Parts: sequence; C-alpha cells; structure tokens
Amino acid sequence: MARWCAEQGWPVHPLAFGRKTPAGNCGGCRAPGHTHSGCTCPAEGRWCHGFRAATCDAERILRWWRKAPEAGVGVSCGPAGLVVIDIDAHGQSLPDRDCLLPGIPVPPQVDLTGLANGYHTLALLAALRGAPDPADDEDTLRVRTPSGGLHVWYRAPDARSWQSSAGSGGGRALAWQVDVRAHGGYIVAPGTWTRAGTYRALGACRKPAVLPAWLAEELKRTGHLPRKSQAGPWQPPPRARQAVAAAGGGGQGPLGILVPVLAEVAACAAQSQGTGFSEKLNRASYTAGGLVTAGFLTHQQAEQILQDTAAAARPGQDRKAAGIIRSGMSAGARRPLYLRREG
Repeated sequence: MARWCAEQGWPVHPLAFGRKTPAGNCGGCRAPGHTHSGCTCPAEGRWCHGFRAATCDAERILRWWRKAPEAGVGVSCGPAGLVVIDIDAHGQSLPDRDCLLPGIPVPPQVDLTGLANGYHTLALLAALRGAPDPADDEDTLRVRTPSGGLHVWYRAPDARSWQSSAGSGGGRALAWQVDVRAHGGYIVAPGTWTRAGTYRALGACRKPAVLPAWLAEELKRTGHLPRKSQAGPWQPPPRARQAVAAAGGGGQGPLGILVPVLAEVAACAAQSQGTGFSEKLNRASYTAGGLVTAGFLTHQQAEQILQDTAAAARPGQDRKAAGIIRSGMSAGARRPLYLRREG
C-alpha cells in the first residue's frame, strides 16, 4: 500500500504497529526539548517526526517497510494535495446549537432529535447548502474507519495551503465531529490494520475527486485557508527563477520563453495526477535543450532549473523526472532554438 500511495504522488510515512499514530522517533529526537525544527533526521532518511518525514522515494520506502513490515501507512496530506473530510461517530453529548455548524445559527424550530455525530452535522450542512452529502459521494475515495467513522478523500482544487482542523476543538472547525486533514496533518491509508480494526475502502472508487466547490467555500468560510493565500498564476520555484535570471532570462530575452513552460510544470503540484506532468516536463526539457545548443545557457544551468521545478511539483520523484529531463533535453539539443531578433 505504501508503494501504491507513492505512485499516486502521495508522500507516505510509517505508522506504529497496530496503531494510527506515526512510528516512534529515534533516541535523539525523543530527547526533552527536541522538535522537528532544524532536525536532520528526515533529510537523512529516518522516519522521525511523522508526516514531516513523508516521502515518495521508492528506495527509502522499501528500506522503511523492510525494517518495519507490519507498520501501517500514513499519507502526508499537504504535499499530496489532499483535503480529507474526517467524519467521526463518537458517543458524545450534543453541544449547544451554535457549536454544531460554526458560523451558522441553527434556529430553535429545527428539530435535532436523532442528531448524534459527524455524519448528521455534515448532512445538515449539505442540506442547508442544497448540496449532496459528501458521506454518500461514490465518485471519490471513501474509507471506513475502525471506530465507525468515514474518511472522504478529495484533491485540493488549487495550490493554496488548505489547513487541517479538529471539529470538536477550538479554532477553525467545519462542523461538530467533522475533522479536516490537509496541510499540517496526515491520513491513514486504506488497508492499514490497527488493533481497533482495518481501514477499508468503500465502493469501487479508489481515487480522490476534486473537492466540490461548495465544500471549498465552506472550508474557506470556516478558516481552513490562510487569509493571505490567494490563488494566482503558477510560477516556477524561487531557485529555478533565480537560475533563469542569473542566466540572463530575467527580462524579455530569449530565456523568457522558458519561464511559461516551467510554470506549466510547476502547476502540476495542484493535483497528484491527471495533470500531464511528464508531457509538460518533457516540453520544458525540450525547450531548454534547444536553448543550450543555441548558447543561451549551459547544460548544467538548464538541468538544475528543470530539476528544481520538477522536484517542487512532484516531491520524491527525482529519478523519474531525471529520465524525462535527459530525454527531453537530448531531443531539444538537436533543434537549436535561435530567436529572431526584433528591430
């Protein structure tokens, strides 16, 4: 399952045997006062600090699960481009009406008889918005949890940093007993066994659909999106833009034609699949190869620009990207890209 998740572009990390929590840290990371900030363990291939160590690297994944073959699989939602609606079915006392749907008053005339868990509050929210209940969405991956809850997996609709929350806690919340797993969180992959039971996918669908527009608006309304986060044109990562500028392409010169095709590659980060990543990276590599032969930048500069952009769009897929870059640049090198001078 870990390998399958990584093939979808979802970075994974091991979970403790029989539990839904991340595998334990090394001795140094367990020391009092130690935090993930500045820790080198994830970069050095250790699974310390849970979802912050998640990867799509096939070799690292193989090493991890050879060492702990019975470990469960956690998926880091933010880098995977996932927004997962986590519906709980805990036996808790009903809160005040104002706490059922944060920001939406529930009038006294609404009969709450039978309302007992997150399934009911999410269905109520959907009904108020005239939208289908996500719990019944058969067009996306849904996973039944051992406690009777449900994980409804969606792909983020754009590249903004959709935030995690806990529906029963303070701060941002979508609904009572409805959590959100996105940036800053992880989700248990289907097929993972715990002492409480197995996480089982429902129905035939095994891929996440795009987050419905109405639900995205509700998440935005309830604070699951940083206020300063604005959807805008995709740009290559800073290191790649700096390299283009250093090579003389910061303005409208010949290298200016490389920036748009790099931006198409960078835009693939918005979704884990179905974006034509390989084709777009090949096109950018072909363009870069032509510019190299024409003398506008060196082979090393072009390769670094392409690698930085690909790594930002598809973390952990460096080997695959390297093959596409080599092939594309080789083909482009046979067609020098000389631009006609104006004036």
